[in-house]
Amino acid sequence: MLGSMMRKELLISDLIVHAGKYHADTEIVSRETTGELHTTDWADIAQSSRKLAAALGELGLATGDRVATLAWNNHRHLKIWFAVSGGGMVCHTLNPRLAPDQFIFICNDAADKAIFFDKTFMPLITGTKDHLTTIKHFIYMGPRDQDVAEALPEAIFFDELVETGDDAYEWPQFSEDTPSSLCYTSGTTGNPKGVLYNNRSTMIHTFAIALPDALSLSSQETILPVVPMFHANAWGIPYAAAMTGAKMVMPGPMLDGDSLLDLIDTQKVSLALGVPTIWMMLLAAAEKSGSKMETLKRNVIGGSAAAPSMIATFREVYGCDTIHAWGMTETSPLGTANRPKGKHDSLDDDAMALLRLGQGRPPFGIDIRIVDDKGQPLPHDGVAEGALQCRGHWIVDTYFGRDASALTSDGWFDTGDVSSIDADGFMVIRDRTKDIIKSGGEWISSVDLEGIAVSHPGVAMAAAIGAVHPKWDERPIIIAVKAEGADPDEAEILALFEGKVAKWQIPDKVVFTDAIPLSATGKMLKNKLRDQFGNILLGEQN
Repeated sequence: MLGSMMRKELLISDLIVHAGKYHADTEIVSRETTGELHTTDWADIAQSSRKLAAALGELGLATGDRVATLAWNNHRHLKIWFAVSGGGMVCHTLNPRLAPDQFIFICNDAADKAIFFDKTFMPLITGTKDHLTTIKHFIYMGPRDQDVAEALPEAIFFDELVETGDDAYEWPQFSEDTPSSLCYTSGTTGNPKGVLYNNRSTMIHTFAIALPDALSLSSQETILPVVPMFHANAWGIPYAAAMTGAKMVMPGPMLDGDSLLDLIDTQKVSLALGVPTIWMMLLAAAEKSGSKMETLKRNVIGGSAAAPSMIATFREVYGCDTIHAWGMTETSPLGTANRPKGKHDSLDDDAMALLRLGQGRPPFGIDIRIVDDKGQPLPHDGVAEGALQCRGHWIVDTYFGRDASALTSDGWFDTGDVSSIDADGFMVIRDRTKDIIKSGGEWISSVDLEGIAVSHPGVAMAAAIGAVHPKWDERPIIIAVKAEGADPDEAEILALFEGKVAKWQIPDKVVFTDAIPLSATGKMLKNKLRDQFGNILLGEQN
């Protein structure tokens, strides 16, 4: 025998053991559902999650059982994450923004045995509990509450439950392939599909996102995860914060611009993560208040493409470096992060700004490619566009409860995105396969058009869709929401496109509306916009 190294399973429980031991006094600040701030530390999170795991075992929950959460980003939710996964069970994060019928479907499809819930969601619990066929335990996330006890007599109270847990409980040891968490996709058609992560995939993903060329996390950071813990595991941030010992500031239910700005300034947040709609509200609040968000050094934008004007504003006005990232539920979720390479240091400001607009390159552990309609790989030359596919250590293989593989015949996962990739691996999302506009046989990127439209200061939000056209099959139109106090007209918006896209790609029409419908994860529902405005060009001469 030549020698060997220790073998230790990659388990999520090790993250919280490490954080509790080596970063014990680092703060965890969270907004309660009642509005006040609660401050604890990694030592308390470690101890409470261990006692909670013991208490859940006493309730009869066993390895592999699904335990649901219906909760905001707060300290109790964080304790649940480590208690459930560390105890060998599966933490199933539920999206409270789903319609009740989808909520019921997901709970029953997952066969959840217990559910934790914040008080905000009491009406959803009481209104659906008779249809939740597998849930045996309803656990309210707080101290004993008379209103909850009267509305839900069978309720268990979180704070009391933790106190019943054995303080001598030790984290169980098991295979790193043991499932750890479950998230459902937010598809706009059909029932959502479950993606089941395991300890191994989650741990490798956690190592990867903390790398300097990914999100560059460390114990010196104060992190504000605005992205919900029910949205693709908050992009893995709670795990990575424990691994690195970072301070976390958890916003609870108050996700408006003013509340987030207050947390950034008072808690000295250095890194924040969220979707573009969140950052639009934050920028508006900062401009109104005069805050310069001096401690905010980086923010991560994901979920959908960010407008170039938004990235420029963060950098030029607030000195905040925006990291454009891409991922999805099926990729755990990080797929790429836009971090320039050393050779890019010599780029001028315009060239660097252009590079920053894309979704970036994959960290070690994931590979990406683009293919044509026949599944043949296309060149990574930054010009060719094709269906984006990926494979790696934290990519879905089979959806929860399904027998058929989710992969192509040669082992890649098709993301549903249309992209280009350059020789350095920098990937740019051109569109979703279902959203790209095809006019006269040529593709037009809705993402590009939206970025131009929202560069107008009088536009708060914009969506580009393909409207039916008698000659060209489809033509692009812009659906826009005016910014508060602004009154732009169609001509002003269309003038922005001159010289930025080919003439034939300029939208035919701008339609102003009061609001653009959003999915449960904050993405624009373009299928609903197409239903409403898709025939608006019929009968017009173009």
